[in-house]
Order: sequence, then structure tokens, then C-alpha cells
Amino acid sequence: MVGGPSSRSNPVGFAAPHGLPGHLVDFVEALRRRGIMVSPSETVDAGQVMSVLDLLDRESLREGLACALLRRQTHRPTFDALFDLWFPAAVGTRSDDRIETILPRNTKGEIDYDALRELIVELLADGSQEATERTELLTAQMVEELGRYQSANGPSFSAYQTLRDVAPETLLTKILDGLLGNQEGGHAEAGQSYESEVAKRAAAQRIADFRKMVERETRRRVAENLGKERVASYGVPRLAEEVDFLRASDSELTALKRNVSALARVLASRLAVRRKRSRAGSVDLRRTLRKSMSTGGVPIDLVQRTPRRARPELVVMCDVSGSVAGFSHFTLLLVHALREQFSRVRVFAFIDTTDEVTHFFDSGADLGSAMSRMIREADLIGYDGHSDYGNAFGVFAERFAGTITSRTSLLVLGDGRNNFRDPNLGALAGLVSVAKHAYWLNPEPKGRWGSGDSAAEVYNEVISMYECRSAQQLTSVVAGLIPV
Repeated sequence: MVGGPSSRSNPVGFAAPHGLPGHLVDFVEALRRRGIMVSPSETVDAGQVMSVLDLLDRESLREGLACALLRRQTHRPTFDALFDLWFPAAVGTRSDDRIETILPRNTKGEIDYDALRELIVELLADGSQEATERTELLTAQMVEELGRYQSANGPSFSAYQTLRDVAPETLLTKILDGLLGNQEGGHAEAGQSYESEVAKRAAAQRIADFRKMVERETRRRVAENLGKERVASYGVPRLAEEVDFLRASDSELTALKRNVSALARVLASRLAVRRKRSRAGSVDLRRTLRKSMSTGGVPIDLVQRTPRRARPELVVMCDVSGSVAGFSHFTLLLVHALREQFSRVRVFAFIDTTDEVTHFFDSGADLGSAMSRMIREADLIGYDGHSDYGNAFGVFAERFAGTITSRTSLLVLGDGRNNFRDPNLGALAGLVSVAKHAYWLNPEPKGRWGSGDSAAEVYNEVISMYECRSAQQLTSVVAGLIPV
């Protein structure tokens, strides 16, 4: 059962948990388990927020806790999913005395799916606050009746089963008609207009939001049966920095790219601390012993060498073929954001041949367009467009070997999948022997190195190779590799 609503932002009621301090601590622990770092002081701040907000105004509570506990905007989807589990909209079946939304039925008492789709179209096309409240209640009723099934642990619920016969994706045209108000001229003329494009995106977004409502309601009902901790272990979105580069969706890659600046700031601060600690240099034993003569040979005062620090040069070679494009693009964005840490940065891209693309990443360049221009304009394909690391290294050694000096750090990005071609190990070994540092960042799991057409284990014999499957791993590896 559900408590009555107390505000406009809480139309279906919010089941306020008992033992709020302990419940808040449990919620913070859940955030930490998913990788969101929350300090004790931030937990205290969250407690203060809860003490002054109306706990039945669920959305105000959500925003207040988010302000107190989150440091990065990219953590918000994970926070929201956990908040919905720890501070559910209701307990059990949801109802609201103010709103009557009943699943339409035919004369036999069975659910009328055609009428249900029409009702969904009407609500999503409306978009008003009242329509949104009715939509939330409708999704609750759909999950209760359409999504319920019997599992080994008793009654459970499925979002897929709820939406299977409704197929909201098929309603786009009807919702679009509702948003456009069936304007004269139809889609043929309106499709060319700005208003039509805006309406089309709005209709698609409302369908996506409707699906999310169903998924949230399903998680809430399943959590009541299995426990919120268990549902949180598999039903909560991963943090952007934990997403696997090779399996990331377009939306996840977009979130990663938005996170580049924050990661670059973290790396820059770490490097600044390392440089500060290393300013004193190593102990000069000869001068220390000479100075100890004034204290009877006891080396009371240590004399340190004055370090000769110079920012290193960086040369990046990256595979930009389709299989690793997301990883390479993100890493290039990160390197671009860190360019001030190096005296010089030169970037070379390859698919089956190599070309320099440094000029596409000039300071102030739009990085999104730089990526597109690089793929269009650079000479990256010599014959068939399939990855050929051996030829790429050979071309680099022939045309650009002079860019590698004793002050250069060489960074290779790619999965090493060479399509069973000659790995040309000698060319890479020659480059590594000249460079001051040489590292290879591989987005594939280490267990897959050497499998199939992967030449990773062969290349690992001449260059230090590191697994970098996510932004989190990449940040840790790059922070450790960049010399100071």
C-alpha cells in the first residue's frame, strides 16, 4: 500500500523508510560499492539535507542528496538508479485516489492492446504534468498485470514482458502526429521543417522516457522480492569510466567524451604532486660526506642534487580502425587535454598505413570535427582498409623515424589484431630501442592477447603492453606512465 501524496512533485506518494540515519549510511555504502566515492563529511552534509527537506517530496530529496554526494555529472545515472531502489516511490502496488488510470479491457475482460496503445499515445503526446502523473501510474499497472511472472523465488516482474505486446517503438508516428497537431500538409512537407525535426526528436525522447519508467517500476517491484542489494548488483547503470571501450554504446561513448576534461584534471593534479615531490632530487653522496666533516663525520644535513627537469616529448601511434575506434578516439581526447604536460606532442594514426595527424589537433580545434577530418583526409588506407600493424610500423620507420629521439615517450594504442599478417616486429623494436620510454595500451582483456589474429603477445616481447579496457583503467595506467 502507498501513503497519500503530499506535494505536486510526489503524485503517487513516497514510502519514507524508517531509521533514516542508518538508511542513509546504507545508501552511501551502495554508492561506494558502485565506484562513487563519498567522504564522511559529504555523508554528514547529506544528513543535514535530509533534516531540512520534506521527505515526502521525493524529487526534492533526490536533488538535495545529489548535490551533497556527487562530484561528477557522469555519475548521475548510477546515482538515480540507486536512489530509486533505496528511496522507492511506493511499496507494493501503486495507486492514487486523485487519478483514475485503468488498463483498457475488451468485453471478455482481457486487456485491449489497441486501446492501450492509443492511451499511451495520448499521454505521451500531451506531455503535461497531469499526463506525466497518469503515465507513471499506467506504467505501474502495466508492470503489475503484464510484467508479472512466476519465478523460482516467487512472483517477479519483467520489463521486457511488460512492453513485449505494447511495442512502444511502433507508436512514434502517432505521437509525432499528436505533437504536430496533424498540421496541414502532412509529413511530406512538415518533414522538411525545423518544427518537424524538433517534434520527431521529442517523440523519440518521450518513448525512451516511457521505457525508463517501466524499467524503474520493474526494478522497484523486483527489489521488494529479491532485495535492493541484489537488484543493485545487476540492474544499475555502470559509471561512465567503468564502461568497456570495445562494448560501449554510442550514448556511453558520448558520456565518456564529456568526462575527458575531468579525467585530465585528475591526471594533471597527480602529475603536479609527483613533480613537487621530485623537485629536491636524489641525495648527492659526495657533497653530503664533505659537509659532514663539520659535524664529526655524522651526515646530519643531506645535500641533494639539483634535478634537471624537462617536460618529455610524446609520440602517439593509434589504430583508428572500426574495432578500436572508440578507444583510440577517447585516448586521443585525453592526450589532447594533457598536451601541456609535454614539451611536444605528435600524433600518428594508422589502419593499414600510417600518416601524421598532429595538425588536426591544434590547440583550440574542435575535437569532434578533428576526429572526422582525420578519418576523411588523412592517408590511413593503402590497399584494403583492414588493420595491418606490420605495414603501419614499417611505413612509420621509413617516413617518420626521425620523430623518435632519446627524449621521446612512444605510446602505441591498439588491440594488436593484425589479420594474420606479418607483424614486422623488427620495425617496432627499432623504434622502441631509440625512445626513452615506450608503452602499448591495449583495450582487449589480457586473456585474449594472442588469440585468433591477435599479435599482442608477439609485440609484448619488445614493448611494455598494458590492458586498458575502461577510462578508469586508462587513467591509472597513464598516470603511472607519464614521466615527470
